[in-house]
Amino acid sequence: MRAYLRVALFGFLLIMVSLARAELTIEITQGNDKAVPVAVVPFAWSGQGVLPEDIAGIVGNDLRLSGQFAPVPTSQFLGFPSKASEVYFGDWRRLGTSYLVIGQVTEQPGSRYRVNYELFDVLAQKSVVRGEVSGNRNQLRSVAHSISDAVYEKITGVRGFFSTRIVYVVANRHNENSTDYKLVYADMDGHRAVPVLQSKEPILAPSWSPDGRRLAYVSFETGRPAIYIQELATGRRERISSFRGLNSAPKWSPDGQKLAMVLSKSGNPDIYVLDLTTRALTQVTRHYAMDNEPSWMPDGKSIVFTSNRGGSAQLYEVTLATGKVKRLTFEGRFNARARVFPDGKSLAYIHKGKGDQSYNVAVQEIDTGRMRLLSSSPFEDAPDVSPNGRMLIYSAKGEGKGVLGIISADGRVSFRLPSTEGDVREPAWSPFLN
Repeated sequence: MRAYLRVALFGFLLIMVSLARAELTIEITQGNDKAVPVAVVPFAWSGQGVLPEDIAGIVGNDLRLSGQFAPVPTSQFLGFPSKASEVYFGDWRRLGTSYLVIGQVTEQPGSRYRVNYELFDVLAQKSVVRGEVSGNRNQLRSVAHSISDAVYEKITGVRGFFSTRIVYVVANRHNENSTDYKLVYADMDGHRAVPVLQSKEPILAPSWSPDGRRLAYVSFETGRPAIYIQELATGRRERISSFRGLNSAPKWSPDGQKLAMVLSKSGNPDIYVLDLTTRALTQVTRHYAMDNEPSWMPDGKSIVFTSNRGGSAQLYEVTLATGKVKRLTFEGRFNARARVFPDGKSLAYIHKGKGDQSYNVAVQEIDTGRMRLLSSSPFEDAPDVSPNGRMLIYSAKGEGKGVLGIISADGRVSFRLPSTEGDVREPAWSPFLN
């Protein structure tokens, strides 16, 4: 358990929040009727004025968005304890609560805040975890997310993902001849949206480096597609691929030393791997069909990709050492845009069945080939997987514009993150950041 919150990697960018107009809002679309009841009591406040952030509210919202917990409404509370001696387990058992979270926030010199929290197992009538986290005013949401992570991990045994980030593209169409594009990153719940890049030309396929410090993406700012790498902390960017033809779908290797991409410099689109240290470029696939959308297996030894070499878009895996290719999907007329789960056992991708009109998010077990659909919107695209493998993010159509959808890997809970501005597309989920 981390005692103190690390200084945010992207701290200096937080001053740009007021410039971002692509903040996302949360709309719950499907809940989990088996969610565990948890009570998060408003944290006691010792300081001047009003506490800048509702820590308990953020924690409760995080736990709800995980799909595994159902926060008890504060209107039902029989008391508002802020320390262990004030907890009466009988009160919380009467409400059917399984877990209880309490805490205190204390203002410190230098505009800093100390937050103490404690988690109780109501049925066992005992404290199961307590901790202290510190941060400045701008870090209070991060403080709350870190508490959510600790609570989630203690109860589920799985690392929490609430301190992670998402990146996405916002397209604002002014008329048929003018569209502005913005690459934005935000907390996983859509808050604290910060623009990374703004352009009059399309931005596509953002991909996080494994250390969470850089993004790779495709930009058409020069009039043709080119792949760039940008450091988030400094804004420094470098164009690393601008061959004639396609330069698309960059994807970092698990060790962060290489970048898979799609190039058509030799004619047909094929998968290539660029060594970022030596700048050596290796062609991985060689086929007259179109090979696209690479996604690394966690061991870095093979790449999953989309190809129409069998007559329709299907998923394949190529072993880098041998070049051997095997087909992974056989069900349906379209399977594309694969992302491998962190454990390497499953794939998330976009599926269209024979005779179907919709493109939907699906998950397939690699060993068995067993596939299941997770969602059912008319058009979904660009799935990505949270670093703990429990949630997926994707783009969808909602009320005439592009929105982001998030769904649990078991399909039990889902919600949408529509933007206050423009169409939202091309999401990517960060790795763990601390």
